[in-house]
Amino acid sequence: MAKASAPQAALEAPPNYETALSELEQLVSQMESGQMPLDQLLGAYQRGAVLLAYCKDKLAAVEQQIKVLDEGALKPWTPT
Repeated sequence: MAKASAPQAALEAPPNYETALSELEQLVSQMESGQMPLDQLLGAYQRGAVLLAYCKDKLAAVEQQIKVLDEGALKPWTPT
């Protein structure tokens, strides 16, 4: 028997980091409530994994850009 593939919406990348983080926070809240049926819980977990990977990738990219801008040496931030 063939495995059912994840719904396409669960695999789509969000438009930006802020949207991904907001959606991830909502999913975690819904999952922690204990009110989701098992099938929905599995779908939410899959979507959460996609969102988490997206957020990690974006943060790593920004960190790399900062390192390049600072010529490889991170400098402590001090408010002006």
